[in-house]
Amino acid sequence: MLSEFGIVLLFFIVGFLFVAIGLLVAAIIRPNKPNPIKLSTYECGEQPIGYPWIRFNVRFYVVALVFLLFDVEIVFLLPWAVVINYFKSFGLGLFVFIEMFIFVVILVFGFAYVWAKGDLDWERSQPIIPNLNYLIYKK
Repeated sequence: MLSEFGIVLLFFIVGFLFVAIGLLVAAIIRPNKPNPIKLSTYECGEQPIGYPWIRFNVRFYVVALVFLLFDVEIVFLLPWAVVINYFKSFGLGLFVFIEMFIFVVILVFGFAYVWAKGDLDWERSQPIIPNLNYLIYKK
């Protein structure tokens, strides 16, 4: 008889084999006919312009992370809204409401912090860097 750890190990082995066999079968039966059109960057039906490996501003990444963070946190509000009446029947409605209120207040503070830090601004003012070339190239 397997212990609980043995069952978990068996589960991981079966899961790994399932993924590996699926990838192997897909590699064997799929057609491999590359051409320039298939290998080009897809831009929503538009012809790609320029080289695809360009550097982009890191603010896009930060805004995407902030969006995902708040989007996932807001997803927790729907199940709470569905089950709050269940907790009211046990007399825990106020407690559950206060918990969610604290959760939303923390989210608002996080949003205010990100906004005050300027991570949601698309256009930032550039810092003024003094020209120190006269110190380096002194004749």
